[in-house]
Amino acid sequence: MWDSVAKQIKPLRKKPRVAKVQTVTEDVPVAAKPPVSRKPLASAIPVQTSKPSPPPAPPLAPIGRRERSQLSRGRKEIDARIDLHGMTQTRAHGALSAFLHRASHDGMTFVLVITGKGRTVGPEAERGILRRQVPLWLGLPEFRSLVVGFEEAHIGHGGAGALYVRIRRAR
Repeated sequence: MWDSVAKQIKPLRKKPRVAKVQTVTEDVPVAAKPPVSRKPLASAIPVQTSKPSPPPAPPLAPIGRRERSQLSRGRKEIDARIDLHGMTQTRAHGALSAFLHRASHDGMTFVLVITGKGRTVGPEAERGILRRQVPLWLGLPEFRSLVVGFEEAHIGHGGAGALYVRIRRAR
């Protein structure tokens, strides 16, 4: 009766199932099998040990409105300043990195990074390269471990040619 029911059923899967491999036991005694020489498993498959990845850099946060207001009015102190005027990108990047590491190590809270506005008059009129690059650098993981956030400075501190940078506390 079961055979007649089984013939009427359609399979749900289109692919046939892989049949289980049945182990067949031989009547040959264990001592009669020839010894098999095997290579050590460690030499056959190279084992790669990967170093744990470093934790991701924390995201940047904008400087709060109240803190920005206090900085611009002089009620909150700017702990240090760096002037990158006239430096090449390579030299400015190195100087900024060293400055931010030192500021973080010394426990500073706010620093002023002066980039300059670039030339606005004359045949070589161009917005400053450092003015464009420094905000991009501060967004890199290399600097995000040192910087909480940054914003354009008040006109009294350099305006568009300077940035207030909040330093992350060293741990």
